[in-house]
Amino acid sequence: MPKLTIDGIEVEADAGMTIMQAADMVGIEIPRFCYHERLSIAGNCRMCLVEVKPGPPKPAAACALPISEGMQVWTQSDLAKKARKGVMEFLLINHPLDCPICDQGGECDLQDQAMAFGSDRSRYIEHKRAVPEKYLGPLVKTSMNRCIHCTRCVRFITEVAGIPELGMIGRGEDSEITSYVEKALTSELSGNIVDLCPVGALTSAPYAFHARPWELRKVQSIDALDAVGSAIRVDVRGNAVMRVLPRLNEDVNEEWLADKSRHAIDGLRYQRLDRPYVRENGTLRPASWEEALRAVAGRLLATDADKVAAIAGDMADAEAMVLLKDLMGVIGSPHLDCRQDGAALDPTDRAGYLFNPTIPGIEDADALLIVGSDPRWEAPILNARIRKRYLMGKFPIGVLGPRTDLTYKVQDLGNDPKTLETLAGGKHDFAKVLEAAQRPLILVGMGALARPDGAAVMGWVRRIAERVGAISEDWNGLGVLHTAAARVGGLDLGFVPGEGGRDTNAILEGAEKGDIQVVYLLGADEIDTALLGEAFVIYQGHHGDAGANRADVILPGAAYTEKDASYVNTEGRLQRTWLGVHPPGEAREDWRIIRALSGAMGKPLSQNTLEAVRARLAEVSPTFAPDNEGAVVPAPATTGFARFSGRLEATPFATPIKNYYMTDPISRASRTMAECTAVYINAAGTGDSKRTGTDG
Repeated sequence: MPKLTIDGIEVEADAGMTIMQAADMVGIEIPRFCYHERLSIAGNCRMCLVEVKPGPPKPAAACALPISEGMQVWTQSDLAKKARKGVMEFLLINHPLDCPICDQGGECDLQDQAMAFGSDRSRYIEHKRAVPEKYLGPLVKTSMNRCIHCTRCVRFITEVAGIPELGMIGRGEDSEITSYVEKALTSELSGNIVDLCPVGALTSAPYAFHARPWELRKVQSIDALDAVGSAIRVDVRGNAVMRVLPRLNEDVNEEWLADKSRHAIDGLRYQRLDRPYVRENGTLRPASWEEALRAVAGRLLATDADKVAAIAGDMADAEAMVLLKDLMGVIGSPHLDCRQDGAALDPTDRAGYLFNPTIPGIEDADALLIVGSDPRWEAPILNARIRKRYLMGKFPIGVLGPRTDLTYKVQDLGNDPKTLETLAGGKHDFAKVLEAAQRPLILVGMGALARPDGAAVMGWVRRIAERVGAISEDWNGLGVLHTAAARVGGLDLGFVPGEGGRDTNAILEGAEKGDIQVVYLLGADEIDTALLGEAFVIYQGHHGDAGANRADVILPGAAYTEKDASYVNTEGRLQRTWLGVHPPGEAREDWRIIRALSGAMGKPLSQNTLEAVRARLAEVSPTFAPDNEGAVVPAPATTGFARFSGRLEATPFATPIKNYYMTDPISRASRTMAECTAVYINAAGTGDSKRTGTDG
């Protein structure tokens, strides 16, 4: 390991590291604009100039110069300071003087570094150049006069997002960042280029001119719009969520965030349920909490236990699910389920419903088989991790399912479920690829499991996993990719049919026939409400979506930004949201509503505080033990999935998501997501057409 000296401090670093990386190791700040640790080195802003001996007879770019034995580096010498002032002067030559109206104001790298490393005057008196604005879609607003050509956006879109739709044209003063052909960026990660932009050239279009950073209160939380559970920061002003930004979490989302998770938050303002409602003469009317709870309690008490059922939705928190499960137990009903889509998942075998390799474990895999899943829409952050591993090399990927552009090259295995039998028998070419791998990974999605033959699919997938060695003492490469934030937590809590109980499909079938007379929907909006027949429907949720439209009583709950709640992501990681704003109007946290309902029934649950509810969570499932927060709670690998029986159907696999931008009540209420749907989905004709073709 070479040793060098930086500002008099001796540093020992790995061979091949750059001066900037070595300086960061010991906490020495070197200014930079174009350099980013997750992107390739460009070396084009020159803000990181330092003095080096032995080395070039002029200031050197610290981001691009590898270290060597005995190298001496000065970051604060007169030569380095003069060079930086000159670079900053050149950068500001054409930069407009619009800081007071720039959305980047207050959190702008150019502002900060101009103050710290720039000069206190300008010698440039000529006219500044003008650059036309670019259209990059409904999420990214441009002001290209401010661009300093760091190319962070270009490198992110090309390298991380895998959509090479940005680049630089022209030379010298005529250089411009552009999308070549003016059209919207087609990446589900496009919002990240706003975070990466060190100036105000790229800003958030939905957030434009809404708030200044010093007006906002920052609340750490997690995203609940998909099953990845990305770490986020919720920025709040008053009682309104103004924006959502990613937080650093190397094990989940690194520092990226999917566009829906970032921009659907305006849906929190629209179509909200802010008071209880009771249906009277076919019409919903506002009611008091006392009246609504009395109506629900009376109907539950007057109905036979075997005719009462409950379904938990995709965004239900664990606290609410455990109390609703307990309440159903008090009633005596075994009919409850958290699998709205009817996915064939065995709740008794935790390894059978987790993404066992974990998200960072994707980087340890050396072959991948994707079955019935489109991770680019189902989990864009996880798909970016797959692409990251693909770019490392020697990572063959086979896809059995719909043909879409996943942003990396794949071997198309067709879309015939019968191919699973061929793979399990070792007769397929890709089976030999998996057998040759040391750590093969098999990703199975809801498009494969939420089918009538889902159990058979899971059985064959498990046979493949066991045949190719994907399950061993030190590696479990069988990964289930969920689409619902609540799914793993619900399965861990046993929010599934009890002995003799009905699952979601059977509940709906029973309601249609009249065998189920009361259905409690805990934020369940993804079911076919037309199948509820004449059943008395209780809807507890935060938006006036499908479930509320069918409800006989509405109990207004809280969204994920409005409560302290627990979720378990697709890999089995326990995470918690924090209350950022209070629920609107008379809406309440979900666990409090269920606790109050139990009291109205005369059968009060014993949990009166959040701490007591979480103690109950830990009692029901060790996943929710306080020490497990933020960590993956692994499941022991099991064998014998051959018990998943049944015949494979000939019906091709289909992605469970038809429109990435509208998958839940919040995103369906979002005007921003409606605009994205118009641009990306409707304009393309169908959801899949613009993404169909060979991957590259």
